[in-house]
Amino acid sequence: MGSVRIFGWWTGLSKRRQALFAGTTLVVVVLAVSVAVIVPGGQPKPVAGRPSTVLLVPGYGGSTTSLDVMAARIRRTGRTATVVHLAGDGTGDLAVQAQVLNGYVNRAVAAGSGPVTVIGYSAGGVVAWLWDVTYDGTARAGRIITLGSPLHGAMLAAVGAADDPGECPVACQELVPGSALLTRLQQTSVQDRPPWLSLWTTDDQVVQPPDSAQLQGAVNVPLQSICPGVNIQHDQLPSSPLVIGIVLRTLADHGIAAPAPGDCAALTAVGTAGS
Repeated sequence: MGSVRIFGWWTGLSKRRQALFAGTTLVVVVLAVSVAVIVPGGQPKPVAGRPSTVLLVPGYGGSTTSLDVMAARIRRTGRTATVVHLAGDGTGDLAVQAQVLNGYVNRAVAAGSGPVTVIGYSAGGVVAWLWDVTYDGTARAGRIITLGSPLHGAMLAAVGAADDPGECPVACQELVPGSALLTRLQQTSVQDRPPWLSLWTTDDQVVQPPDSAQLQGAVNVPLQSICPGVNIQHDQLPSSPLVIGIVLRTLADHGIAAPAPGDCAALTAVGTAGS
């Protein structure tokens, strides 16, 4: 009976109203399909084959200045690159920061991005990891790149938490080696991650030990393995020509591969060009 009533309603409309209704319905359907596919949990899933938006996540404290140089270089290649602005002063709960990042991912996908690329600098890499685990990053990110990220924690946070707990905000506490958050992340499955490139410098005096940036299952690359003797400090990672060169080459390729020592000069030149 319901179909009969609907048919009667439709045939009772004038030809002009039928055309208008059909056209409006078609536009709504096309928009819903073209923007994204909704996956379980209500998260929009990007459509494969579309250009990837690059989202750059700042480190502890939330300053975006250090990532502006890299974002500008990425944009010159014709890609969309957005620096994420974290909640508050960037020292709050990393789960909240991951939620902020998820909002950026949702907006990028809604605007037509394919699987996004997430670049996390310093603690921003932990935010990227937490986002991946919490918001189905495997289905929505084509790759994750981390730069000097304390994926196993940083001794500086441990010292701060021990010496003056009142001056060690929530994010500081969560970056203490062995924290509940880091332990939970390290227990997640290697197979359930997007392709991952972790870059770090042996000169790092902020993230100690520097190889806290290593992640099982990722392509782990200390910069000195490419350019022996190069001196790059923690705060220089996002603007280093070598790092920018590696990032640009990774974005241009479909996969992730560790650069060889013979690539030092070429990658540095790529990262310097146009700067």
